[in-house]
Amino acid sequence: MYPVDLHAHTVASTHAYSTISDYFAIAKQKGIKLFAITDHGPDMADAPHRWHFMNMAVIPRMVDGVGILYGIEANIKNLQGETDCDEQMDKQLDLIIAGFHEPVLQPMSREENTQAMIATIASGKVHIISHPGNPRYPIDIMAVAQAAAKHNVALEINNSSFIHSRLGSEKNCVEVAKAIRDAGGWVALGSDSHVAFALGGFDHSLKVLKDIEFPEERILNVTPRRLLNFLESHGKKPIPELASL
Repeated sequence: MYPVDLHAHTVASTHAYSTISDYFAIAKQKGIKLFAITDHGPDMADAPHRWHFMNMAVIPRMVDGVGILYGIEANIKNLQGETDCDEQMDKQLDLIIAGFHEPVLQPMSREENTQAMIATIASGKVHIISHPGNPRYPIDIMAVAQAAAKHNVALEINNSSFIHSRLGSEKNCVEVAKAIRDAGGWVALGSDSHVAFALGGFDHSLKVLKDIEFPEERILNVTPRRLLNFLESHGKKPIPELASL
């Protein structure tokens, strides 16, 4: 099990069921050293208000040896790759994930989905694209992977896509992983947990990576320092409280 989870939802997104305190406790039990809280961006119907993201600095950076990243799973809004994470929110956050969600942007043609995703990648405003293997949003996988590698944006292999959400993603997730491998880009693993017990669950995603011999040196979750260096390469300031991880 890798010690970093980059995608988790709290009760602030009301279709999830755990508090931040729950997550810290489970992370401690499981040996997870760093996790990101990435509740849905405010354009989702049950998402928290933008003030939720503006105020995350009140959360302690370290609890019982476990570190936290302040994040968001923003919504891609249009063909221009705009998201619902505005500039003020971005300044308060460490990690910006963005993806397609039907309540905000309905599936379009393969060409349009690809255009929107690549525009988001090229914007310089996101670090990870969430669940790009979603079969509801067909994309040109190789074109997206090449754009992600060019712009130093990671593509997620989302464990929940195999067991709860977006069922039918398996084939696309394999193809996404192969395309990232061949393009020389980054993979991010996310449990996409909506309850704390799922934190750090990557078993299905890791099987895909193992089966295609994906290089471990291109997986962001292997160490906290690798992930923190990645964020700093995007211009995020070092986080002193997490320096020991």
